[in-house]
Amino acid sequence: MLNWNDLIKFVAHGNPTPPKRVEKTEQEWKSELSDEEYYVTRQKGTERAHSSEMCNLFEAGKYACKCCKTPLFDSTTKFQSGTGWPSFTEPIAIENVAYNKDVSYGMIRIECVCNICDAHLGHVFPDGPEPSGLRYCINAVSLEKIKE
Repeated sequence: MLNWNDLIKFVAHGNPTPPKRVEKTEQEWKSELSDEEYYVTRQKGTERAHSSEMCNLFEAGKYACKCCKTPLFDSTTKFQSGTGWPSFTEPIAIENVAYNKDVSYGMIRIECVCNICDAHLGHVFPDGPEPSGLRYCINAVSLEKIKE
């Protein structure tokens, strides 16, 4: 299980090697995604807080990257954070999520992206529940619920 120190090391020394890569041109991404999905995933945007029903969706299942369909999070690690974005304590697989230092808006944060296609997912913070202590604060528009 990852902890905050692991994420700091990834940011400083490099991310896990992804199991595969999905790379497309900006035009291909634009043609496959809605305007909001493109803005959030490809341009590092943020959806409005509390704008998605996914925040309150806790049925069993997995959540995949909207862009490349890679499974990223499991519902067993999802929790109600009250922030207005879906929150998870850990990814399904360490190698499926990458971490970058984000100094935008006068803050220092850790951005999390899909390690397969570089889609912006959101940010991760060290204020989540135990045992990981992590809160992956993810844009719902970056995810899609996998039908089981």
